[in-house]
Amino acid sequence: QVRLVESGGDSVHPGGSLRLTCAAVGAITSVFNPRTYAWYRQAPGSQRELVASITSRGIADYSESVKGRFTISRDNARKRVYLQMNSLKPEDTAVYYCQSGDSWGQGTQVTVSS
Repeated sequence: QVRLVESGGDSVHPGGSLRLTCAAVGAITSVFNPRTYAWYRQAPGSQRELVASITSRGIADYSESVKGRFTISRDNARKRVYLQMNSLKPEDTAVYYCQSGDSWGQGTQVTVSS
């Protein structure tokens, strides 16, 4: 398994932006590159939901709720996966998790409020 560590969560106002980073700690290219990576989120009292994913070939997919606002990307050289979040809404408030295979990060809190 790959150890995943998220960072970049913060408290912002509606309409603001954040960039989340998922670092594959200690991963080598032969492990990192073939994998699909995904961002999930979980709000209090809600089920964890898939937000975005990106394949080894860079093909991205998004949930309808974030399409057009969020962008997932990966930097294979740096062993990083990013989630650029723009036009944030209060309903985006959640703990965001990075996932690949059986690996999950610890989560990073995103709070959007006035």
